[in-house]
Amino acid sequence: MMNARKHMKQIVIKPEKCIGCRTCELACSFGHFGEFNPKLANVHVFEYEKAAVAIPMMCLQCENPSCLKVCPVHAITRDENNAVVINYKKCIGCKMCANACPLGNISYHPLAGKVFKCDLCGGDPKCVKYCPGHALEYTETDAIPDKRAAVSARYRDLIGEEAQ
Repeated sequence: MMNARKHMKQIVIKPEKCIGCRTCELACSFGHFGEFNPKLANVHVFEYEKAAVAIPMMCLQCENPSCLKVCPVHAITRDENNAVVINYKKCIGCKMCANACPLGNISYHPLAGKVFKCDLCGGDPKCVKYCPGHALEYTETDAIPDKRAAVSARYRDLIGEEAQ
């Protein structure tokens, strides 16, 4: 599994470039649900006014995803791009995956009765494509030495000690 992950593409967040426009949310919701509704987006912009910063937040496609492990009907798997995805035909809407996600990056669609999360748009993420500030980048993971540590360091630098 490590070799497969090594050559996987991933969305990299560059919070210092986010202009807080929320275009990523609109592009995502329209791409997945056909409507401009930030509540239906798989990416959410977290605004921290005290530090005057906005940070796009989405599924980090964990190496050992808790959501995948707890799904009682095995509706969460990895696709051919190695992205963690939800099979909506299998999903029963129990929300166990949402509860298991340590970052809260899985949402519930009450009308559909299903959960939803970033699926990398099948390899063509709309949030990246339409981000005017270039705060999101879709790149090979082997180009990112330690992504989680780098993201954490950036958040600490931007938000300060209060975030810890």
